[in-house]
Amino acid sequence: MNTVQYKCPYCGGELTFKPEEKKFGCDYCDSFFTEEEVARLYEETNKQAEANADPDAQTLADENDYSDFENGTRLYECNSCGAQIIAEETSAATFCYYCHNPVVLAGRLTGAYRPNYVIPFGITRDKAVADFKKWCSKRWFLPSDFKSEQQLEKMSGVYVPFWLTSCDADAHLSCIGEKRRSWTSGDYRITETSEFAVKRSGHFPFGRVPADGAKKIDDALMNAIEPYNYKEIRDFSMQYLSGFLAEKYDVAWEDVVGQTKGRIHQGCKDKLRSTVSGYDGIKAEQLNVNYSNMKKEYALLPVWFMNYHHKGKTYSFAVNAQTGKLAGTPPLSMPKLLGFCGGLLVVLAIVITLIGGALL
Repeated sequence: MNTVQYKCPYCGGELTFKPEEKKFGCDYCDSFFTEEEVARLYEETNKQAEANADPDAQTLADENDYSDFENGTRLYECNSCGAQIIAEETSAATFCYYCHNPVVLAGRLTGAYRPNYVIPFGITRDKAVADFKKWCSKRWFLPSDFKSEQQLEKMSGVYVPFWLTSCDADAHLSCIGEKRRSWTSGDYRITETSEFAVKRSGHFPFGRVPADGAKKIDDALMNAIEPYNYKEIRDFSMQYLSGFLAEKYDVAWEDVVGQTKGRIHQGCKDKLRSTVSGYDGIKAEQLNVNYSNMKKEYALLPVWFMNYHHKGKTYSFAVNAQTGKLAGTPPLSMPKLLGFCGGLLVVLAIVITLIGGALL
């Protein structure tokens, strides 16, 4: 299986996308190139890569069989040093283990696996690490090695496969609004409750509601780093993958559309519910949503990832590599927590002793 590597036309160094410059750059001669320039330089290379599709992937695309994508690993040859690269079935871009040059795996993103769009990385690794350290500084009881340089070296830039769903939603909300008034009559407190039928309807266009298409990536984590700014979305081009890791989807749109409809359903409910006011209580809520003009798009969205293993459990952290929004569940260092509690008890004991002595 072939690989694709994007080389600087001046010195032969590797070209990678530089978020701070919004261009492709060479670290050896400091040359920069626009997307259009790289596309012209490697027009034939890109065509050959797409023509040399992964037979297994093409078979799956032809048969519309999305149920089993984990058929092991594949071997690729690095164009720079000739080393054999082992990649997972869903990997579309990686690095050579020996010469560390970025590699785009030819044929992995063809046919049904070719994305419609990509949002390029907008945040550098240094910025993502700095934001992560700032996030850690507000949490006192993290394990000592959690933000060590050795751990931070594990932070990786990954293009995550996402399904983007657009549709029109016609929502109809019905509920009962309650109004109460109370008064006192003699020894009694009387409350009168009046009920009113409340109906609300609305037409809501939803554009590009995301759902990640990778089994091994936590959906809740991806939801937590939303939203992405789709004004910066671009037609897919393979050269954007150079210098980053990338995955192709192994969850079909048909398997995530139910989850997406659930998010749209909740969005319609929240919007209509916000127009119901002036009541002391609401009950018997029912919402019906009719969907039309359903449209799916496949895109690769940028994420900085880091995993941390602590006492047999894996903690995952993600940074939206376009906006910088960070999400994750921090591990807890019990020795630090117990030490803090012990120190607090000592301080309280001293304060109590001093107060007690002053009262004698």
